[in-house]
Amino acid sequence: MEFLDPKLDEFVCNHSEKEPELLYELNRDTHLNVLQPRMLSGHLQGRVLSMLSHMIQPKRILEIGTYTGYSALSMAEGLQEGGEIITIDINEELETRIRSYFDKSDYGNNIDLRIGNALEIIPTLDKNFDMVFIDADKDNYLNYYKMIIDDLPSGAYVIADNVLWSGKVIEDERTMDLDTKSLLEYNRFMQNDDRVQNVLFPVRDGLMICRKL
Repeated sequence: MEFLDPKLDEFVCNHSEKEPELLYELNRDTHLNVLQPRMLSGHLQGRVLSMLSHMIQPKRILEIGTYTGYSALSMAEGLQEGGEIITIDINEELETRIRSYFDKSDYGNNIDLRIGNALEIIPTLDKNFDMVFIDADKDNYLNYYKMIIDDLPSGAYVIADNVLWSGKVIEDERTMDLDTKSLLEYNRFMQNDDRVQNVLFPVRDGLMICRKL
């Protein structure tokens, strides 16, 4: 489902900051050589993540779901000097490609890639993160959120991708698939969680942005 007319989407991208050259290369490489390239954040969302990171100025970022590394590199642009991103992905087949782009970037020393099950890795981490980006298996979105929210400092941000799920979240609940039901549950939980201020942005496939109170 396209949320914007393709010509209007092109206009939006043409009037947003250009992708850095390395991200353009990664974007193209992903579309040519990796399965499900739609999972990539891409130009517009990448610039949104970069701008949010510059606004938040995080010292530590947690990313759950690396894919090919585009979003991690976008968020790294706003890190404080000496800051770090811990990014987790379960797909070991992408590790070599991810690391090659991290190594070519200016932020290679700031990014800690962990390959494995996020449900097992997150409990081992110091959860004093300023910014968390959730973009992994949809049925665990709420589990990931619940694992981190109480330990995050006041003012930390939790951003979840794909919360509109190509518009499926407004379809008949009786016919929804598991992923759609999980995302609908996540959206409803955020709306009623008095620990956070939340806004759902209809950027690309939907970004739920929450600030811990």
